[in-house]
Amino acid sequence: MYLSRVEIDTRNRRKIKDLTRLTAFHNWVESSFPNEVSQGIRRRKLWRIDRLQGKDYLLIVSEQAPSIPELEKYGVEKSGQVKDYTSFLEGLEEDKNYRFRITLNPVIAKIEVKGQQRGRIKPLVSVEEQMQFLYDRSEKNGFRLQKDNFHITEREFVPYKQANGKLLRLNKVTYEGLLQIVDKDIFIKTLTKGFGKKKAYGFGMMTVIPEA
Repeated sequence: MYLSRVEIDTRNRRKIKDLTRLTAFHNWVESSFPNEVSQGIRRRKLWRIDRLQGKDYLLIVSEQAPSIPELEKYGVEKSGQVKDYTSFLEGLEEDKNYRFRITLNPVIAKIEVKGQQRGRIKPLVSVEEQMQFLYDRSEKNGFRLQKDNFHITEREFVPYKQANGKLLRLNKVTYEGLLQIVDKDIFIKTLTKGFGKKKAYGFGMMTVIPEA
């Protein structure tokens, strides 16, 4: 597994003029793996946009290493970094605390008509609902949360264009805080496969660092 990062060149209008929707970022991520593209292979990748100290970064978790030139297509030259992720994952410890960040699409499937087989997908819009969304899904994803040890840092709706051309707005919420690993194997799966909906479009990727 690999963890990659590149600074997005937000000052270069020529470069980022196409990066107006999530589908454009998705295409950038996919094109960063030209060997897979040429072979018609589409392995699952997780990605996320982070803002750190006034700069925007694209982060990717992938089975194979991306091409640095393609990764930097919309990025600052020489800012692309690719690190082996496997040794970090293997070094994770159960019952140990880690600082985390994750961006999710908090939604629920709500049955509106009696006898309906599939519920209508609805966004969770209040802070309380969004906080509960992550809390309720923590242990089945291999970690434990305390309600006073995590918080929401960003909340917004972002444009998403469906294959049929219909434009939607997706509920985007970023959380940060402290977690405890309770099942290492499941937690590694969470870090490498993600969880929640719309993982191909910048949701569901969690990153952690040991608590200082």
